[in-house]
Amino acid sequence: MDILQEQWWQGAQEDENAVILDVRTEGEWNEGIIPGAMHIDIYKGQGFIYQVDELDKTKNYYIYCRSGGRSGQACSIMQQMGFANTYNLVGGIMEWNGPIVMPE
Repeated sequence: MDILQEQWWQGAQEDENAVILDVRTEGEWNEGIIPGAMHIDIYKGQGFIYQVDELDKTKNYYIYCRSGGRSGQACSIMQQMGFANTYNLVGGIMEWNGPIVMPE
């Protein structure tokens, strides 16, 4: 489901079952992330599927990429895999007005 950043961030902060997922490339990840994000690169193809398949399907996934395209794809893929709640950040990190930190 596509949601605007205010709702997306509020949901990610207030939802005790939330997981923030960054689906960008390693290079993009290293330029800065939304705090608390985990990283699975959607361009890894089958590797992405394998890693996502190990995630807890009962959690709520707040997903982002650079502009919202790849994260939208990730939401669709994950829904097909049985994830009930996936939320795509409209506009991605390019339009993000919230906090950004460097990955550890």
